[in-house]
Amino acid sequence: MKQLLTIPALFLLACNALAGSADDEAFEKLTFEYIGDLTNFSPANATLIGDHSADSRLDNVDAAARARRRDLYEDYKAALAAIDRNDLTRANQIDAEILHDEIESRLWSLNTLQEWAWNPLVYINLSGRSIYGLVARDFAPIRSRLVSTASRLEQLPRFLEQARGSLQPERVPKIHAETAIKQNRGLVSIIESMVVPEMDVLPSGERNRLDAAIKLAKDAISKHQTWLEEELLPRAAGDFRIGAELYDAKLAFALISPMSRRDVRARAESEYQSVRNKMYEIVRQIYAEMHPLTAFPDDPAEPYKQAIVRTALEKAYQQLPPRDGIVAVARQYLQQATDFVIEHNIVAMPDDPVEIIIMPEFQRGVALAYLDPPGPLDKGQKSFYAVDPLPEDWTDEQVTSFLREYNLLSIQDLTIHEGVPGHYLQIAHSNRYPSTLRSVLWSGPFVEGWAVYAERMMIDEGYLDRDPLMRLINLKWYLRAVTNAIIDSAIHVDGMTRDQAMKLMIEGGFQEEREAAGKWIRAQLTSAQLSTYFVGYQEHIEMRGAVERAWGDEFTLRRYHDQVLSYGSPPVRFVRALMLGEDIPQSVD
Repeated sequence: MKQLLTIPALFLLACNALAGSADDEAFEKLTFEYIGDLTNFSPANATLIGDHSADSRLDNVDAAARARRRDLYEDYKAALAAIDRNDLTRANQIDAEILHDEIESRLWSLNTLQEWAWNPLVYINLSGRSIYGLVARDFAPIRSRLVSTASRLEQLPRFLEQARGSLQPERVPKIHAETAIKQNRGLVSIIESMVVPEMDVLPSGERNRLDAAIKLAKDAISKHQTWLEEELLPRAAGDFRIGAELYDAKLAFALISPMSRRDVRARAESEYQSVRNKMYEIVRQIYAEMHPLTAFPDDPAEPYKQAIVRTALEKAYQQLPPRDGIVAVARQYLQQATDFVIEHNIVAMPDDPVEIIIMPEFQRGVALAYLDPPGPLDKGQKSFYAVDPLPEDWTDEQVTSFLREYNLLSIQDLTIHEGVPGHYLQIAHSNRYPSTLRSVLWSGPFVEGWAVYAERMMIDEGYLDRDPLMRLINLKWYLRAVTNAIIDSAIHVDGMTRDQAMKLMIEGGFQEEREAAGKWIRAQLTSAQLSTYFVGYQEHIEMRGAVERAWGDEFTLRRYHDQVLSYGSPPVRFVRALMLGEDIPQSVD
């Protein structure tokens, strides 16, 4: 285990040395060693968090490397168990819980879930990000980053050979093999679009080396593509449904929440009906403006409400972005949302740079958009709000279906979620927290739940002049989070079919066919993650209600939001304990 001390970490260590215990000092040393060891767990992922000491190395992913990682996690597990968590400061108690859960999750993934044996996307994503992470941000002069790129490209044939040796085709689900075939081609696009255009800065010797490394890597990618198409896909026979036992364990690690699968499902199904009823009430207002002589029944049947909601949604679907203009629209709306947050004093606005980009090809096919923030050690670097372009082979009907789902009001909601005051703003605040460990081991439900909360909060605060059509679209997006939570477990545990899932999303959730079809693919490729949006939102809403009651007349949105975001991105239950002065929840070993 090696030691890496950052300036914020040194500050935190000094503070705890003054006020903490011997266990605090031992825990601080352990966390520094853990952060320093991230290059031994994964050099590629270390690059992404901003540790560039191993930028020239590419991960080993064979059995021997897995055994070394397993031993290293076991060492940290034993070292953490020797520390009395009750004797730590409150901040360190939280970090100790986070580290404990992370170690347990990693060991479970290695030993039990074993995605290394059946998910080819793990290797494509890691290899793509290993190059993308070197060239996307200006954390060092481009010459030194290209030298590291050459080194990693030289190691790509070995990496992909190890990946093929690890994967067991009979365990690989067909959908994973099909998606890997599409994404693997994107590795070449990273080289062509992000590496080759920068090569003129290199002296001849380094350029010749990079040229040779590119050829070597392209040949390796081509060989891997042939293997994926001709050997893996024909033999892929795994079930993408992971089943109740694996799902329940994975969900518990993903949520770090008292809510079980059954709790999540029951709450989501209750919320499903509640949201649909709220949509109908808003639609009555919209529909009455469109048709003022309409008389609504006192107790309408569900088919009637369904038809009225769809009619009102058609009004939003008349406002469509151009097929190739989603990025430009999102850029405009990001500035608009930023101006609103500042004008209404909703939350402190960071000045970290953010850029809206076309999604890299190797990451397409899972989600329409994502926020790619800089690593917590890469101070001052850009966040990327990445948008997946429409596939060129889509028919006009498919394009129209997609643009109806992502109409101009929906892009407003999406930009709040991914940008301001959603992911970009929240993670910029999180990366300022002194504990590097907490920034690195962020909580999915906290981050995704905050973004869903931000959507609703902005509408409640009057964004777009309280336009009822915008509120309707916002509720439709929240209904998507609700149905995501339902289908997540229903597919992987209960055997929900594609037809059943599509009906729930299209008829129940008012989604367009292209959105629902994409979500079906995503639900097969992932598990437990789709529930984080709903669960995180529920926890954020409950926490805000509790704080409002506790603070009374002293509650303001700006005070509340700034304090919530000041603790990094730990599970919501820890932030709630800090906000309300409660005991820090502890895991049971």
